[in-house]
Amino acid sequence: MTSRASRRRRRRVVRRRIGAFAVLVVVVATATAAVLLAGGGGAARTTSRSVGARPTTTTTSTTVPPSTTTTTVDPGTLPQTMDQPTTTDPQFQAGVQSFWQAIVTDNPATALPFFFPLAAYQQVKAISNPASDWQQRLVGAYQQDIHALHASLGAGAATAQLAGIDVPTGAQWVQPGAEYNKLPYWRIYGTTVRYTDAGRPGSFRIASMISWRGRWYIVHLARIA
Repeated sequence: MTSRASRRRRRRVVRRRIGAFAVLVVVVATATAAVLLAGGGGAARTTSRSVGARPTTTTTSTTVPPSTTTTTVDPGTLPQTMDQPTTTDPQFQAGVQSFWQAIVTDNPATALPFFFPLAAYQQVKAISNPASDWQQRLVGAYQQDIHALHASLGAGAATAQLAGIDVPTGAQWVQPGAEYNKLPYWRIYGTTVRYTDAGRPGSFRIASMISWRGRWYIVHLARIA
Protein backbone atom coordinates (compact mmCIF):
# COMPACT_ATOMS: atom_id res chain seq x y z
CA MET A 1 0.00 0.00 0.00
CA THR A 2 2.78 2.27 0.88
CA SER A 3 4.41 1.63 -2.47
CA ARG A 4 1.21 2.37 -4.38
CA ALA A 5 0.60 5.57 -2.48
CA SER A 6 4.14 6.64 -3.17
CA ARG A 7 3.71 6.10 -6.87
CA ARG A 8 0.46 8.03 -6.91
CA ARG A 9 2.19 10.99 -5.19
CA ARG A 10 5.00 10.93 -7.74
CA ARG A 11 2.50 10.92 -10.61
CA ARG A 12 0.68 13.91 -9.11
CA VAL A 13 3.97 15.77 -8.75
CA VAL A 14 4.87 15.00 -12.37
CA ARG A 15 1.47 16.17 -13.56
CA ARG A 16 1.81 19.40 -11.58
CA ARG A 17 5.27 20.01 -13.05
CA ILE A 18 3.98 19.28 -16.57
CA GLY A 19 1.09 21.70 -16.00
CA ALA A 20 3.40 24.33 -14.65
CA PHE A 21 5.72 23.86 -17.63
CA ALA A 22 2.79 24.11 -20.03
CA VAL A 23 1.65 27.31 -18.36
CA LEU A 24 5.16 28.67 -18.63
CA VAL A 25 5.29 27.79 -22.32
CA VAL A 26 1.97 29.53 -22.93
CA VAL A 27 3.11 32.60 -21.02
CA VAL A 28 6.37 32.77 -22.97
CA ALA A 29 4.60 32.21 -26.28
CA THR A 30 2.04 34.89 -25.46
CA ALA A 31 4.74 37.34 -24.44
CA THR A 32 6.73 36.63 -27.60
CA ALA A 33 3.66 37.15 -29.77
CA ALA A 34 2.91 40.40 -27.99
CA VAL A 35 6.44 41.62 -28.57
CA LEU A 36 6.31 40.66 -32.24
CA LEU A 37 2.94 42.32 -32.70
CA ALA A 38 4.08 45.42 -30.89
CA GLY A 39 7.21 45.61 -33.01
CA GLY A 40 5.27 45.18 -36.27
CA GLY A 41 2.71 47.81 -35.28
CA GLY A 42 5.43 50.22 -34.34
CA ALA A 43 7.12 49.83 -37.71
CA ALA A 44 3.84 50.42 -39.45
CA ARG A 45 3.21 53.57 -37.44
CA THR A 46 6.73 54.78 -38.10
CA THR A 47 6.24 54.32 -41.83
CA SER A 48 2.96 56.17 -41.71
CA ARG A 49 4.55 59.15 -39.94
CA SER A 50 7.35 59.21 -42.48
CA VAL A 51 4.94 59.51 -45.39
CA GLY A 52 2.97 62.13 -43.57
CA ALA A 53 6.12 64.11 -42.85
CA ARG A 54 6.96 64.41 -46.56
CA PRO A 55 3.86 65.87 -48.22
CA THR A 56 3.88 66.29 -51.98
CA THR A 57 4.16 69.95 -52.96
CA THR A 58 3.10 71.13 -56.43
CA THR A 59 4.66 74.41 -57.49
CA THR A 60 3.07 76.21 -60.41
CA SER A 61 5.11 78.94 -62.00
CA THR A 62 3.04 81.54 -63.76
CA THR A 63 4.74 84.13 -65.92
CA VAL A 64 2.75 87.34 -66.00
CA PRO A 65 3.57 89.51 -69.00
CA PRO A 66 4.58 93.05 -68.14
CA SER A 67 1.79 95.55 -68.25
CA THR A 68 2.19 97.85 -71.17
CA THR A 69 0.16 100.97 -71.40
CA THR A 70 0.61 103.08 -74.44
CA THR A 71 -0.21 106.72 -73.86
CA THR A 72 -0.18 109.09 -76.81
CA VAL A 73 0.80 112.61 -75.80
CA ASP A 74 -0.19 115.47 -78.07
CA PRO A 75 3.18 117.09 -78.89
CA GLY A 76 1.42 120.44 -79.10
CA THR A 77 0.82 120.38 -75.36
CA LEU A 78 4.57 120.21 -74.68
CA PRO A 79 6.94 123.21 -74.70
CA GLN A 80 8.77 124.34 -77.82
CA THR A 81 12.45 123.49 -78.28
CA MET A 82 15.25 124.89 -80.43
CA ASP A 83 15.98 121.49 -82.01
CA GLN A 84 16.31 121.78 -85.79
CA PRO A 85 14.25 119.16 -87.68
CA THR A 86 15.80 116.45 -89.83
CA THR A 87 14.32 114.38 -92.64
CA THR A 88 15.73 111.17 -91.17
CA ASP A 89 13.44 111.37 -88.16
CA PRO A 90 11.20 108.23 -88.24
CA GLN A 91 8.18 110.29 -87.17
CA PHE A 92 8.79 112.71 -90.03
CA GLN A 93 8.97 109.79 -92.46
CA ALA A 94 5.74 108.36 -91.05
CA GLY A 95 4.10 111.77 -91.43
CA VAL A 96 5.13 111.94 -95.09
CA GLN A 97 3.59 108.52 -95.71
CA SER A 98 0.29 109.50 -94.07
CA PHE A 99 0.31 112.74 -96.09
CA TRP A 100 0.77 110.81 -99.34
CA GLN A 101 -1.96 108.33 -98.44
CA ALA A 102 -4.33 111.24 -97.87
CA ILE A 103 -3.64 112.47 -101.39
CA VAL A 104 -4.06 109.14 -103.21
CA THR A 105 -7.19 108.21 -101.23
CA ASP A 106 -8.64 111.75 -101.26
CA ASN A 107 -8.99 111.69 -97.46
CA PRO A 108 -7.50 114.83 -95.86
CA ALA A 109 -8.11 113.55 -92.33
CA THR A 110 -5.34 110.99 -92.87
CA ALA A 111 -2.86 113.86 -93.35
CA LEU A 112 -3.67 115.76 -90.17
CA PRO A 113 -0.79 114.15 -88.19
CA PHE A 114 1.58 115.89 -90.68
CA PHE A 115 -0.08 119.26 -90.14
CA PHE A 116 1.02 121.74 -87.47
CA PRO A 117 -0.78 120.71 -84.23
CA LEU A 118 -3.61 122.86 -82.91
CA ALA A 119 -2.27 122.92 -79.34
CA ALA A 120 1.13 124.08 -80.61
CA TYR A 121 -0.52 126.75 -82.79
CA GLN A 122 -2.34 128.06 -79.73
CA GLN A 123 0.99 128.37 -77.94
CA VAL A 124 2.76 130.00 -80.89
CA LYS A 125 0.32 132.58 -82.23
CA ALA A 126 -0.29 135.93 -80.55
CA ILE A 127 -3.78 136.40 -82.00
CA SER A 128 -7.22 136.60 -80.42
CA ASN A 129 -8.61 133.21 -81.49
CA PRO A 130 -5.85 130.88 -82.71
CA ALA A 131 -8.09 127.79 -82.61
CA SER A 132 -10.60 129.32 -85.03
CA ASP A 133 -7.83 130.59 -87.31
CA TRP A 134 -6.22 127.14 -87.33
CA GLN A 135 -9.47 125.33 -88.14
CA GLN A 136 -11.14 127.75 -90.53
CA ARG A 137 -8.21 129.22 -92.43
CA LEU A 138 -5.27 126.80 -92.23
CA VAL A 139 -6.93 123.38 -92.05
CA GLY A 140 -9.65 124.49 -94.47
CA ALA A 141 -7.01 125.42 -97.08
CA TYR A 142 -5.04 122.23 -96.37
CA GLN A 143 -8.08 120.06 -97.06
CA GLN A 144 -8.86 121.88 -100.32
CA ASP A 145 -5.26 121.51 -101.48
CA ILE A 146 -5.26 117.75 -100.81
CA HIS A 147 -8.47 117.34 -102.79
CA ALA A 148 -6.90 119.31 -105.65
CA LEU A 149 -3.73 117.17 -105.61
CA HIS A 150 -5.81 114.00 -105.69
CA ALA A 151 -7.74 115.31 -108.69
CA SER A 152 -4.51 116.18 -110.48
CA LEU A 153 -3.43 112.53 -110.35
CA GLY A 154 -6.47 111.55 -112.39
CA ALA A 155 -7.82 108.03 -112.73
CA GLY A 156 -4.52 106.48 -111.65
CA ALA A 157 -4.42 108.24 -108.29
CA ALA A 158 -4.81 105.02 -106.32
CA THR A 159 -1.70 103.50 -107.93
CA ALA A 160 0.52 106.59 -107.81
CA GLN A 161 3.73 105.96 -105.86
CA LEU A 162 5.62 108.31 -103.59
CA ALA A 163 9.22 108.63 -104.79
CA GLY A 164 10.68 110.96 -102.18
CA ILE A 165 10.64 114.31 -100.46
CA ASP A 166 13.35 116.98 -100.74
CA VAL A 167 13.56 119.49 -97.92
CA PRO A 168 15.86 122.42 -98.84
CA THR A 169 18.70 123.51 -96.63
CA GLY A 170 18.83 126.95 -95.06
CA ALA A 171 15.90 126.76 -92.64
CA GLN A 172 15.34 130.05 -90.81
CA TRP A 173 14.85 130.44 -87.06
CA VAL A 174 11.87 132.79 -86.78
CA GLN A 175 11.98 134.98 -83.68
CA PRO A 176 8.90 135.99 -81.68
CA GLY A 177 6.98 138.93 -83.17
CA ALA A 178 7.95 138.24 -86.80
CA GLU A 179 4.74 136.52 -87.92
CA TYR A 180 2.24 137.31 -85.16
CA ASN A 181 4.04 134.68 -83.11
CA LYS A 182 4.93 134.75 -79.44
CA LEU A 183 7.20 131.70 -79.65
CA PRO A 184 10.04 130.98 -82.11
CA TYR A 185 10.23 128.14 -84.63
CA TRP A 186 12.20 126.89 -87.62
CA ARG A 187 10.67 127.65 -91.05
CA ILE A 188 11.41 126.28 -94.51
CA TYR A 189 9.89 127.16 -97.89
CA GLY A 190 9.62 125.10 -101.07
CA THR A 191 9.88 121.42 -100.04
CA THR A 192 9.45 119.20 -103.11
CA VAL A 193 7.40 116.00 -103.07
CA ARG A 194 8.28 113.57 -105.88
CA TYR A 195 6.07 110.74 -107.16
CA THR A 196 5.37 108.50 -110.13
CA ASP A 197 1.96 108.17 -111.77
CA ALA A 198 1.56 105.30 -114.23
CA GLY A 199 5.35 105.25 -114.57
CA ARG A 200 5.59 108.98 -115.29
CA PRO A 201 7.45 111.17 -112.78
CA GLY A 202 5.73 114.15 -111.21
CA SER A 203 6.21 116.56 -108.33
CA PHE A 204 4.65 119.39 -106.38
CA ARG A 205 5.84 121.79 -103.71
CA ILE A 206 4.87 122.38 -100.11
CA ALA A 207 4.69 126.14 -99.62
CA SER A 208 5.77 126.27 -95.97
CA MET A 209 6.67 124.00 -93.10
CA ILE A 210 7.46 125.11 -89.56
CA SER A 211 8.88 123.21 -86.63
CA TRP A 212 7.60 122.12 -83.28
CA ARG A 213 9.95 120.34 -80.89
CA GLY A 214 12.42 119.43 -83.63
CA ARG A 215 9.93 118.09 -86.19
CA TRP A 216 8.64 119.52 -89.45
CA TYR A 217 4.91 120.11 -89.96
CA ILE A 218 3.05 121.56 -92.94
CA VAL A 219 1.36 124.87 -92.22
CA HIS A 220 0.70 126.00 -95.84
CA LEU A 221 0.49 123.40 -98.62
CA ALA A 222 -0.22 124.87 -102.06
CA ARG A 223 0.14 128.55 -101.14
CA ILE A 224 0.57 130.86 -98.19
CA ALA A 225 -2.82 132.35 -97.51
